[in-house]
Amino acid sequence: MIPPEDEEHYRYLLDSFDATAQQVADLPTYVNPELLPDPSTLPRTFWKEQNNPLNAWSHRTNILSASPTSRTLSGRTVAIKDNISISAIPITDGTFPELLVGKPEFPTSEIDAVVVSRILSAGGRITGTATCEHFSMTPLSYTSASGPVHNPWRKSWTAGGSSSGPAALVGVSQIREWRKRHGLPFADDQLGLGVDMAIGGDQGGSIRIPAGYCGIYGLKPTHGLVPYTGILSLCPLIDHTGPMAKSVQDIATLLGVIAGYDGFDPRMTPESPRMNEAKDYHSILTSWIKEKKENREWTSESAGRGLKIGVIKESFQVLGLSDEVKRIVSAAIERFKTIGATVEEVSIPMHLIGPSIWTIATRVHIATQGFQNRPLPMLSHPLPGISPPPFSQKAYEILTKHNPAVVNVIFNSTFLMHNREPNLHAKAMMHVYQLRAAYDEALAKFDVLVTPLNSKLGSKHPTYEMDVQKKTAPSIGATLNTCQFNCTGRKYSMRELIFSEKY
Repeated sequence: MIPPEDEEHYRYLLDSFDATAQQVADLPTYVNPELLPDPSTLPRTFWKEQNNPLNAWSHRTNILSASPTSRTLSGRTVAIKDNISISAIPITDGTFPELLVGKPEFPTSEIDAVVVSRILSAGGRITGTATCEHFSMTPLSYTSASGPVHNPWRKSWTAGGSSSGPAALVGVSQIREWRKRHGLPFADDQLGLGVDMAIGGDQGGSIRIPAGYCGIYGLKPTHGLVPYTGILSLCPLIDHTGPMAKSVQDIATLLGVIAGYDGFDPRMTPESPRMNEAKDYHSILTSWIKEKKENREWTSESAGRGLKIGVIKESFQVLGLSDEVKRIVSAAIERFKTIGATVEEVSIPMHLIGPSIWTIATRVHIATQGFQNRPLPMLSHPLPGISPPPFSQKAYEILTKHNPAVVNVIFNSTFLMHNREPNLHAKAMMHVYQLRAAYDEALAKFDVLVTPLNSKLGSKHPTYEMDVQKKTAPSIGATLNTCQFNCTGRKYSMRELIFSEKY
């Protein structure tokens, strides 16, 4: 209660604030010119792909720079996850326009995300945006507003998520090459057009999980290595964007193009290289292989000689890890031994607590900031033109039908803010440092840490008619070996890139 004698004073102060707010409201929207598209890539057009049997394409384009600064990606086709801004192309974030902007049409942005600009500058051809899951909030591929994304190897089964479309499109090209090598025909009407490479996003496993299910390679880069500017965020602590491709060599090439400080993203750290100082990962990989060959070690018995690989004991104890996945991953680990690597089990008890730390450290921000596309509380360049309306009964009904995980996060956030001890969020943040230290201790001894990726074999898509429990059951536990590494923010070596286990 405000005493009557104070009312007039506070009204005066509020009037002053209102005038200040109005002064900013009257300003035109400002977009930094550095984020505007390269004029040589204009004009741009988009269309809906008619031959889209996997539902992996969101909007098709054909964007190529007439004046690239390099030819690193010349001749390569690239798809961009549909939460990444491409100027003049609609962005959907896997949801409905009513939930994204409160209007019946999807927005188009004025800016190119930094990763988009860098791909075009390197001579890459962007052939479209790839379907992603609803608000990028599920590890499987059945929640997009446009319908499920199908696995290119087996239709009606999951392609993984939330970078489902990017993984499926690279998978199509992988299958095309596999069939060609084996003298088999390729059915365009069953798979459609693919791409050489793609850019995905990863907050809890959303690059790695679909890469595993689609039989391709995917890399979640070190936090802050690749700029997130121009991409719809969930939480800056765990936001990553990175390459997806058919080979480790292509992963290295694309990473070298997109890595490096951009001057906008506050996720960048003192370890982030300047753009012109980013490592040439492909050359590093090539030199490493060349050295192995010169030493006559590039063989099936000695290619891994010198590598120290740690197998995280607790990663085989996570809830829901199937016996079949254990068998397949154990066979892969044995393969490391046969190529000459030193392989030992390492115990990291914090690994089992990591998913809880990741969850509590991020839930409130995802619900109150990420889903609303609110700018970070530090200098950064927000994605213009996207202001999702407040969560409503209609939104609840739509999301319960298509992606109950979003509703669950909103409920989680409310519960944390009103029904738990007030310092729980801060406590989780502090334990992120403990989690980081636990992995760092292991990495002081080993070059690579290995875990299973997907906890189960691929599943069939659930239907909209199923209840919430049945709809969400296939995704339970899917990120228990991946999400920890989204909040640790540690640096990864080239050796880990070379031998990243993709299944």
